[in-house]
Amino acid sequence: MPYDVSVIGLYILDVLGRPVSRIPERGNVDFIDEIRLTVAGTAGGTVVDTAKLGLKSLAVGAVGDDEKADWVLMTMQKHGIDTSAMQRLKGIPTSATILNVRPNGDRPALHVRGASDHFDVPPAMYDQVFDAPIVHLGGTGLLKKLDGPASVTLLKEAKARGRTVTFDLIAASAETIGIVGPLLPYIDYFMPSIEEAKDMSGQKTPEDCAEFFLDRGAACCIFTLGGEGAYFAHRDGTRIASPAYDIRVVDTTGCGDAFDAGFIAALHHKMDHETSLRFAQACAGLVATGLGSDAGIVSFEDTLNTMKNWKIKT
Repeated sequence: MPYDVSVIGLYILDVLGRPVSRIPERGNVDFIDEIRLTVAGTAGGTVVDTAKLGLKSLAVGAVGDDEKADWVLMTMQKHGIDTSAMQRLKGIPTSATILNVRPNGDRPALHVRGASDHFDVPPAMYDQVFDAPIVHLGGTGLLKKLDGPASVTLLKEAKARGRTVTFDLIAASAETIGIVGPLLPYIDYFMPSIEEAKDMSGQKTPEDCAEFFLDRGAACCIFTLGGEGAYFAHRDGTRIASPAYDIRVVDTTGCGDAFDAGFIAALHHKMDHETSLRFAQACAGLVATGLGSDAGIVSFEDTLNTMKNWKIKT
């Protein structure tokens, strides 16, 4: 196969600034330390990180016909990502977010939905899109055209072709389970944050959330718990609670996307479950130490070294 992973879904341009303690009054100016542009989104952030981790990565999503699209495509290509499956939509802006990153790492956002709302994967693209052993769908909840029956069709086709399906979403609420529920039987690794899992399931603990999604067809649930680490629950009965690394957080933007990328890389390298979690957490931790969704991640070897040397919270 020409690709190690095919990353489908939400592609966004993030404009980030830090530290932002307040928005200046009237037309005044405040000075901050750093401004960055990054390729982000639950697919965009993930595909950049899988490429940095050495995987042959295919980007599958949509951008507009504006200057933001030029930058997003150019940046992915610089990372060696195949962008031939990216759709460029006329008359529509590229999805974009302005993030004002607070000193404590919080990141209130202003978002233009744009091209990702109009993105779908037509059957004519299936042979290319599924020409990878791992297929990641990221961004359910902000993929207006693809969310719902179209995503069921997509993931059903991925499983029919024998692919391993990983999955993450964004902006989940109690209503999101209506979109996600029908997808669960076609998901091998379901990777929301614990907040998203609680909102969708109505449950209060990682253990109960996992049972909720496993009962509805997911093969495995992996929840990111922020400063508490991660929780792994497989339908074979395996349960792992993995504590977080002891790091200084700068910006949490893209940490979930980096976790996804790390776990996908771990699958590619056939790591055991516990090592896979630790590697994914190292990826998320590296991103949390800098500004933007790809900060900190340099390479597979560097991340492996980080995983082995960082201290774990006690």
